[in-house]
Amino acid sequence: MRRLIATGDMTRPVDFTDVPPPAPEADEALIKVEAFAPNRGETFLLERPAAGLLPGKDIAGLVVQAAADGSGPGVGTRAVGHPPRGGWAEYAAVPTHSLAVLPHGIDSVRASALPLAGITALRLLRTVGSPAGRRILLTGASGGVGHYVTELAAAAGARLTAVTATPERGKRLAELGAAEVVHDVAEAQGPFDVVLESTGGPHLPVAVSKVRPGGLLIWFGQASRTPATLDFFELLGGPEGVTIQHFHYAGAPYGPDLAALVHLVERGRLHPEIGRVADWTEAAGTLVDLRERRIRGKAVLTTGAAR
Repeated sequence: MRRLIATGDMTRPVDFTDVPPPAPEADEALIKVEAFAPNRGETFLLERPAAGLLPGKDIAGLVVQAAADGSGPGVGTRAVGHPPRGGWAEYAAVPTHSLAVLPHGIDSVRASALPLAGITALRLLRTVGSPAGRRILLTGASGGVGHYVTELAAAAGARLTAVTATPERGKRLAELGAAEVVHDVAEAQGPFDVVLESTGGPHLPVAVSKVRPGGLLIWFGQASRTPATLDFFELLGGPEGVTIQHFHYAGAPYGPDLAALVHLVERGRLHPEIGRVADWTEAAGTLVDLRERRIRGKAVLTTGAAR
């Protein structure tokens, strides 16, 4: 089969190689990949690829070999999956606890945009607790996680303020339910019960200052790629007693959350934001554009298997 592997050259970060198809473990199904969606974090890994790096965590396709232990979907079932690696290929072995069955109404392109961003959004909001009636500030809201959090939190009754770089992206967040949209975290009119912070660097201390005393800040990313510095004494004049909680979405099983996301999409209550759909022969250029933020919404690459 063909697989995309890292080159170490950021002008063309991936290229094809021919390899044997993966040999699934007993609890893994073999998926013929129809579409996959790169994440920006994966583009960062391509800058200095570690030996044996096999990117690809968000995929959708067809089960061509069921798990030997009898778990998971059978042959011929369409599914969305979140494997630990190796999804940028014609075939991927996926643990059955990280798969969800796709109904006929959801195509592989939309499904592949769900896993990492959607699971992160669901688990963030579980960490928050009930959003109903609470004021929530979301930084870095333009990305896939931000879109899902906005739509889910607004539907659950939160009053959410989204921070996004441009008015164009802010317009879509308002359509998804954001009560307010600002273009700099300093412009957000607090205090907020909860702040969901994903940018780090100089933005984090400003975000902390927007939390009400005794409130919660969940730090779930560092898109600026810059460490943050907090001043103890500044907190004394503002959100004294604030809780700052580090968050990482990871932790299998992913299947139940994927099934919940699929259900929401099927019912028209969640809308994946697809910024570009391209054949995977265009992967190198698409990954460069994704890293440089020239794609608004998720990029999805198709292998041709769905056509």
